[in-house]
Amino acid sequence: MYDNICKHCHKQFKSRMKTYTCKDCSKLDEDYFDKIEEYLKKYPNSNALQISEALGITAYQVLNYLKEGRLNFSRGRFERIDD
Repeated sequence: MYDNICKHCHKQFKSRMKTYTCKDCSKLDEDYFDKIEEYLKKYPNSNALQISEALGITAYQVLNYLKEGRLNFSRGRFERIDD
């Protein structure tokens, strides 16, 4: 059994595997992830700050998805947007 701490509500809980969200916050976590995934499909070259500003999710949360292995990053190229 693992002692885990929820990344959203900071509640301590036990589970059989290492996890970052409690049962109460798992829906919130999935909603955030779905929004990020949808945004990245529309704007694939976005960084964590751009995602954060567009969705109202902190950049720290976006980077945590990278750390958890749920998001991947690639070395793309940036294009200039015409004014």
